[in-house]
Amino acid sequence: MKFSSAIGSALAAMASVLALDAQAADDPLAPTGRWSAYTAGRAATPPMGWSSWNAFATDIDEDKILGAARALVRDGLAAKGYRYVNIDDGWALQRRVSDGALIIRPGRFPIAQGAGGDATFRPLTDQLHGMGLKAGIYSDLGRNTCSQAYSPDDTDLPKGSVREREIGLYGHIDQDIALFFANWGFDFIKVDGCGLRAYGADAAKVRSGQYRALPPILNMDFVNRSDIPAVQALFGQINAALDRENPDGDYLLSLCIWGAADVRSWGKNVGNISRTSDDINPTWGRMLTNFDTAAKRAFYAHAGSWNDPDMLFIGKGDFDADHLTEARSHMTMWAMINAPLMIGMDLRQAPQSLLDVFGNAQVIALDQDAAGHQSVVAFDSDDVQIFVKTLGTGEKAVAIFNRGASALNVDLTAAQMKLRGDADVSLIDLWSGNRRSFRNTTKLKIEGHQTLLFKAEGKRVLMDGLYLSEQPGNVNPAVDGVVEPTPDPTIHRSATGWQGTRGSGEGPIYAGWGGVQADRAPYGEVLAIKGARFETGVGVLANSRLEVRNQGYRRFKAVVGVNDSARDTKRAATFAVYGDGKLLASSRAMKWGDPGQDLSADVTGIKIIELITRAAGSAADPLPTTWADAALLKR
Repeated sequence: MKFSSAIGSALAAMASVLALDAQAADDPLAPTGRWSAYTAGRAATPPMGWSSWNAFATDIDEDKILGAARALVRDGLAAKGYRYVNIDDGWALQRRVSDGALIIRPGRFPIAQGAGGDATFRPLTDQLHGMGLKAGIYSDLGRNTCSQAYSPDDTDLPKGSVREREIGLYGHIDQDIALFFANWGFDFIKVDGCGLRAYGADAAKVRSGQYRALPPILNMDFVNRSDIPAVQALFGQINAALDRENPDGDYLLSLCIWGAADVRSWGKNVGNISRTSDDINPTWGRMLTNFDTAAKRAFYAHAGSWNDPDMLFIGKGDFDADHLTEARSHMTMWAMINAPLMIGMDLRQAPQSLLDVFGNAQVIALDQDAAGHQSVVAFDSDDVQIFVKTLGTGEKAVAIFNRGASALNVDLTAAQMKLRGDADVSLIDLWSGNRRSFRNTTKLKIEGHQTLLFKAEGKRVLMDGLYLSEQPGNVNPAVDGVVEPTPDPTIHRSATGWQGTRGSGEGPIYAGWGGVQADRAPYGEVLAIKGARFETGVGVLANSRLEVRNQGYRRFKAVVGVNDSARDTKRAATFAVYGDGKLLASSRAMKWGDPGQDLSADVTGIKIIELITRAAGSAADPLPTTWADAALLKR
């Protein structure tokens, strides 16, 4: 299939999957009265399991896959939620040119050979299902995969002619999705994007004749060089095929385009998990990089669509059995941000000390909490961060994360957890089991690379409801006001990426700077309106629309205004609250320096509340606005 025709058919499919109401198509800020984030598939909580890549790369076989599956069951991890067993890149031999069928590497998967005819993974997936597990498979958006682009040799790569080695989804989406799910019985697919960025006409392997050129539409270095609608369209075609081949809805789609193409803003609409970063490796610095790409995107993750900073690399390097402090920190912070918990080590050789890290039931429970709220930053610095998560029980989870190697003395306050300081706050350490209580402030010592993790209980500052920043899983930025996606300069830049210290170092490449923030204004500024500072609220650029799921609350309230961080002092913004598509309340036109306006609305019986901010004039200078103290109340 020619590139243009492939994109054309994919765009048509995308239109059917992601079509907005006719009114919203003309005006993306028009209320729709519905929740637009992804809810298809089976990801009510972040998926958990094991993946082959970190342990084995492309050197995979049946013994390794089934060995991991048996270990999950034997060591009790499957019973704790680790159910997906995912085969990553390296399983395919070639694509048969005559009919486009994919051929499994012979000898590597004897179970797949069957009795005559084409090999099939059905016996493998049946065996995994019989063990109470789920099965995952890998492909790429392009004609060829990541390993074909970047492996140093071709030992484990597809064999045959140029066209036979084109094992990616491009031009075969419907055929391959049917094969993977309807025929072979898989439950999960990870879709890489190397095929859309690494095979341009100037690529060395294309010039040498090893692969056909495919014009790049995905650019890792410059977000404005990606053809975002075309990338979205391909995922839309995948979605349509998944829906068609899984009438029971039992599937999971993993987007893996590493934060490129501004996927931050739309990945939540088209897949169950969306990679926010380049690949992780077993070094502390690289873990920080991957963590940072997801840590401040709480409003971009919801039940059904989660941020994915890549797999757990516990078991190697800085996170092996000799570095349990780091391993626990890695596990803790992935759980706090509701990341998928995908083990990447060879579980056949896992020591008990690491199985205890993976299997900490209370930490797992934070990741799997049914409320689905990613933690938000309560204290931020380059040295230490404090993250707080609201649980479905009403309790709080709080993690104090020491990013550096030196011990620190820290203060934890009740206010950081939105609890009253004049009442007892009880803490239970979820790693040691130790208990303590305090009022107002407690002093703690934290060792280098350590993360203190507590479950906290106390009297809430807001007794009859929740601030929106406490329930980010119920707030979806359908339109976040970011007109020109910008790389985020606040993400840790490690010296342990794929280039190491060759070249001049990684620049900021993960788009998301200026997106919706919890308890902060866009770009990390404080929430303030005409000098009045607010400790809680939602910071968002003008010309935005936030969808809020209302879980039985009766009143919405906020103080609205243009944030003091705005550079444009002339443009005015208006704020409006809609309920199930109908106007409930609105503000006057407000400029920088105007005092905040109280905005309140009766939301009794309303299912979807929409918070819409509009500003006329040029968008060249984004206008940060504030829904300060935004909350849903029971009365």
